[in-house]
Amino acid sequence: MRRKKGGYFAPIPGAPAPVTVSLKRRVSFSEVDPMGIVWHGRYPQYFEEGFAALGRMYGFSYQDFYRAGLRAPIVQMHIDYFASLVLDEDISIKAGLVWSEGARIHIEYALYKETGTLAASGYTVQMFTEAVSGIPLLVTPPFIEECRRRWKEGDLQCAKKQRS
Repeated sequence: MRRKKGGYFAPIPGAPAPVTVSLKRRVSFSEVDPMGIVWHGRYPQYFEEGFAALGRMYGFSYQDFYRAGLRAPIVQMHIDYFASLVLDEDISIKAGLVWSEGARIHIEYALYKETGTLAASGYTVQMFTEAVSGIPLLVTPPFIEECRRRWKEGDLQCAKKQRS
């Protein structure tokens, strides 16, 4: 699936807008090749950082999945590369949860150079499985249905935040 104007996933009529998170980080020495350019295999790691930040912000972190007895393995990943990221460059990672009515999660990503130039974009599709058995779930789990209900109401806080 190639990026289309407006994103990778076709919009669903009546669906709420994607929820997004942006974070900044600096490219480290361990992420580059001998030419000082980020190795292409590191881009999924940046996507992962975006997904983790999105989950922590909106209450569907990895810990929330564990507590709900779920796992969400990636079943599809796509990356389009546009401009190289380089050693010691400040980059921005944007991740957006896109509405899906199936038993899956759609996330779109964009990586930006410190100049604001789009370096890469892509997406992941994650399915749900039962935590212990690993059996794929064909019906959306209640935890995710609750997330979607709240999202439609404008408050995507899937999990109740525990107070420390």
